[in-house]
Amino acid sequence: MRVITGIAKGKKLETLEGMDVRPTTDRVKEGMFSAIQFDLENSLVLDLFAGSGQLGIEALSRGACSAVFVDNSKKSLDIVKNNLTKTDFMDKSLLFNMNSMDFLKITDKKFDIIFLDPPYNKGILLEILPMLTNKLNFNGKIICEHEKNLVLPEKIENLRLKKTYKYGKINVSMYLFDGEDE
Repeated sequence: MRVITGIAKGKKLETLEGMDVRPTTDRVKEGMFSAIQFDLENSLVLDLFAGSGQLGIEALSRGACSAVFVDNSKKSLDIVKNNLTKTDFMDKSLLFNMNSMDFLKITDKKFDIIFLDPPYNKGILLEILPMLTNKLNFNGKIICEHEKNLVLPEKIENLRLKKTYKYGKINVSMYLFDGEDE
């Protein structure tokens, strides 16, 4: 696993080992970032369910001004910390070792880009999306990586599904504010 482009291009990133770990493949990551490439400069990023932190780190490498990483696994956050140190992005980052839903309940921060890659087949995405409607800045985007058989709603309060990209067994869906002409 590596940073694809930007100022940390080519840097290798660590990931946890095990059956429950599902790092985003380079192909999927390239697709995600192609869809938001013009939105990254000076953006505020939230990497919820951070895992190794690769999505937030890729955003920082491509010009995001800061990123918040949230994961309930201390081991995962230790990996994120190592990866941020390797890529020299620790000074642009905040890390929270806590449940993602609890973080959303206590934070008053708003973000330009929110990455969601929760564990598959547990209904977490459908539960957490409504919690994000007041955590997204105007013109912000929510990028959800999920299993291909999960059908996401077209509209969630003030958010609308813009597009779903298909990559074999993985789908990536993007939500925007309803009424935005993108």
